[in-house]
Amino acid sequence: MHKSAYLAALLYAFIIGFSFLFVKLALAAAGPLDLLAHRFTVAFCAALIPLLCGWVKIGIRAKDVLLILPLALFYPMMFFGFQAFGLVYTSSSEAGIIQASIPILTMLLASYFLKERFSRRQFFFTVLSAAGVAFIFLMKSAGVSSTNVKGAVLILLSALSSAGYSVLARKMTKRFSSLELTYVITAAGFVFFNGIAVFGHMADGTLTDFFAPFRACCHRLRHPFYQTTLYQKLKLRKSACLIIWPHW
Repeated sequence: MHKSAYLAALLYAFIIGFSFLFVKLALAAAGPLDLLAHRFTVAFCAALIPLLCGWVKIGIRAKDVLLILPLALFYPMMFFGFQAFGLVYTSSSEAGIIQASIPILTMLLASYFLKERFSRRQFFFTVLSAAGVAFIFLMKSAGVSSTNVKGAVLILLSALSSAGYSVLARKMTKRFSSLELTYVITAAGFVFFNGIAVFGHMADGTLTDFFAPFRACCHRLRHPFYQTTLYQKLKLRKSACLIIWPHW
């Protein structure tokens, strides 16, 4: 049980770490709100597939959604919101360093709100890892501009939101399954970020810009360079398969 939990936590950290890089790259094609809206549209549609096909079943009522909404406020709304805007002003590596403070923040919040007790060994290694993060960040902070500080504060608020989510989710999982919580917070993120992004574009009269990243993606896929590169990759992969399986 503990090994599975540790493996899930490690996988979560791995995905979050790479998300900084991908979000930083995607911000070159879309604004933070548009990026979050499209991100949760894809996530929500993907989550609907097993539900509509009957592969999974959830028993969520309207009053249950209201109980879970405070959890969705911390994650994904505040967590991803602060993260996306923070990455506008700071690098993905610096964001990853700051996000490494989540365990110590979670420990502090859990000890205060949940009255959880931690062993001296757990506390020592958590503080040690946080101190290492702080040291690396301070070593990189020479000549840091106010823009970088703004980004660091936003990423730190994102980390604090994640810690708050972890503490609140600990209580929620006693009443709802992980699958039910996942569907509700994904749907909340889809409605929240799409609502803000679309309303902002409508107010500015730039609703067509909301779909600009998709047009740019289609344009790149039609570009001869990308088609040639894709063809070369497919040809190389087929050649590799022929070497391994000559009769393929």
